[in-house]
Amino acid sequence: MQKTGILAATTALCLAGAAVAETTTLRIQNHQSVESTSGRVIAEFVENVSAMSSGDIQIEMFYSASVVKSVETFDAVASGILDCDMTNGSYQTGKNPAFQFVADTMGGYDTPLQYQAWVNVGGGRERINALYNPLGMTFIGAAIGGQESLNSTRRLAGPEDLKGFKFRSPPGMQTEIFAGLGASPVVMDFTEIFTALETGIIDGADASSLAVNVGLGLYDIAKHTTYPGFHSMSSDHLACRTDVWEAMPEEHRRIILVAHKAMAMDLMMDTLVENGEAAAALPEQGVTLYDWSPEDRAVFRAAAQAAWEDWATKTSETAEMVQSHRDFIARIGLSR
Repeated sequence: MQKTGILAATTALCLAGAAVAETTTLRIQNHQSVESTSGRVIAEFVENVSAMSSGDIQIEMFYSASVVKSVETFDAVASGILDCDMTNGSYQTGKNPAFQFVADTMGGYDTPLQYQAWVNVGGGRERINALYNPLGMTFIGAAIGGQESLNSTRRLAGPEDLKGFKFRSPPGMQTEIFAGLGASPVVMDFTEIFTALETGIIDGADASSLAVNVGLGLYDIAKHTTYPGFHSMSSDHLACRTDVWEAMPEEHRRIILVAHKAMAMDLMMDTLVENGEAAAALPEQGVTLYDWSPEDRAVFRAAAQAAWEDWATKTSETAEMVQSHRDFIARIGLSR
C-alpha cells in the first residue's frame, strides 16, 4: 500500500508539472516564398523548433510578406502585430544607416562563413544588439546563403553595361553604389520583382542567389545573369521584440538559437549545391552567365569601399559598425 501511495503521489506530481509546462507561441513574418531555398530551410526551422521543444514552442510563420510589406515588418513586430521579424535589416536604414552593415556590407566579405564568424565570434551580435535594443528589438541570428546574382533582360558583362540599367534594388547603400556606376536602381518590395520584370517596369533585379532566382521564376524572363556573384551577400535576420524574447523560458530561447544556427548552416550548404546545379542548367534554358573579370570586380569594389567611407560619417552607430567589420576583416587576414 505504501509503494502504491508513493507511486500515485509521484504520478500526480508529474501530471501537475506537465499541466503547468510553459508554452511559447510566436508569429513571425519573412519575405521569402515557400518554394525558395530560404523558404524551405525556414520551414525546417519551424519543424525543428517544435520537435526539440516537444511542441511547447509553436511558430506561425508568414511567407512572402503576407501580413505587412517587407519594409514594415520590423515596425509591425515592435508595435505588437507580429512577434519576430525574419526579413532584412536593410529595410531599416531610414531609422539608422548602421542597419546597412547588419544586412549587407557590399564589398566586404567574400563568403557567408566569414560574415557568420563576425556575427557569432567576432563581436557582431553584440554590436548589432547595441543598435536593435534601443528600438525594443533583440537580434537572434543571421541567415546568409552566399553571393547574389544580378539578373537582367539585357547584357550584363561588365561595369559598362550598368549604364542605364534600371533594376530593382533593396534600399540603402546599394542604390548609391550602383547609381554612381551609371545604373538606375529602383527600390521596391521583394514580392513585386516578378511582376515588375514581366511588365518591363525594370530591366532586372538584385533579388537573391542564382538558385533562389531560379525558384522565383526570374530566368523565365531575364535571360542574363552574373555568376559567380560579386556585388552583394545579403543577410536576413531573426529579430524578436525584446519583451517577447525575454519572457520566454531560457530553454525555449536556447532551442530557437540552436535551431536558427542549424538553419543558417543548411542555407549555406544548400545554396552552394543549388547554385552549382543552376549554373549548369541555365545555359540550356537560354540564360547567359557573366563572370566579371578581376578588373571589373575591382571597379565595383572601389565604389563600394568609397561608400563605406561616406556611410561611416552618417551616425556614430554606423561608424562603430563599420569599424567592427574592418577590425574583423583584418583579424581574419582578409585584405581589402
